[in-house]
Amino acid sequence: MATNVASRGRVSQVIGTVVDVEFPSGDLPEMFNAVEIKAEGGTIVAEVEQHLGNNWVRCLAMNSTDGLRRGTEVVDTGAPITVPVGPKTLGRLFNVLGEPLDKRGDVGRESVASIHRKPPTFEEQETQVQVLETGIKVVDLIAPLVRGG
Repeated sequence: MATNVASRGRVSQVIGTVVDVEFPSGDLPEMFNAVEIKAEGGTIVAEVEQHLGNNWVRCLAMNSTDGLRRGTEVVDTGAPITVPVGPKTLGRLFNVLGEPLDKRGDVGRESVASIHRKPPTFEEQETQVQVLETGIKVVDLIAPLVRGG
């Protein structure tokens, strides 16, 4: 598998949000790479989830596949899906592609992180049990919630 950033393929099959794509031999995108598909309704971003063999990859579309046809060109971005991070994102609402949904303007992409990250080590995790105060007295008294999970 080469890591050719500009590798291009063609849509082979569409079943709901699952899109199978055929790439040239040796140019398969890496697992979890984002691929872009220019369709009638705009650009569809999908994520590579599985290598099927015979130069096919199975992708999961992150937005609607309405109007997507077999043979449509697919471009490997060479990187996973990233979302903005940092103080500007606090209190904001985003979709899985990192696009704001709350109509409060763009947050910029100065600092981004992949949607696939390694979990924190045990040393970095908080081990003390803490109660999450909801501010609703009845909930805090009768059914207190534990912070974290």
